[in-house]
Amino acid sequence: MTRLPDALFRSPLPGLGRPLTETEGALAANYLNLLTKWSKTQRLVGSVEPMWLIENVFLDSLCFLAAIPPEARRLADVGSGAGIPGIPVAIVSPELEVDLIESRQRRVSFLSTAVRELSLPRVRVVGARVEDLSVSHSQLFDAITVRCAGDVRAIIPRVLPLLRPGGVLVISASPGSSGRDGDLVVTRTLNGRPRTFQRIVKPLTVLDRIMPNPRQCST
Repeated sequence: MTRLPDALFRSPLPGLGRPLTETEGALAANYLNLLTKWSKTQRLVGSVEPMWLIENVFLDSLCFLAAIPPEARRLADVGSGAGIPGIPVAIVSPELEVDLIESRQRRVSFLSTAVRELSLPRVRVVGARVEDLSVSHSQLFDAITVRCAGDVRAIIPRVLPLLRPGGVLVISASPGSSGRDGDLVVTRTLNGRPRTFQRIVKPLTVLDRIMPNPRQCST
């Protein structure tokens, strides 16, 4: 059973800027326990060692919050896999609507189970390829996260149709990235290591500039 260190309830956490509450800690532990259980038959993450899960799954997911605008109301986690970073972000941001987009059926099954067992009412699991959602989910999201980025230039056109004008795409980046496609946001993990994200803002159209959407978040 995963037990979170007491320090996470006392010290501000990277990305979050505050300690966990007891409720958030219980949800996080249950989530990591589910990951451990499912990974006995499916390889969802790189390790099930408790501290590895805490640092590389839960706390790393919270680092994304450093680049997600606090005014965002609906988030898509594209290629969510085991719910990283979408589920940890949802645990600490219960007011945020989160869509976990994942095309692999076994991972969709895990995500559906996790959302149900953790009782996350604002989290939806979308079992589809992101390319197939360009019409049904057009301009629906204030922010999109992508953890395993690969070729950024290939990812941007696939996910941009889902992002509203003025919305923000947050992609994992390696230290030393150029940030030529957007701004670089750097935070530090509890161990002091830099965690880098590329943040790309979808341009506003002429009509958006004349008649701004009241839901638009500041970037």
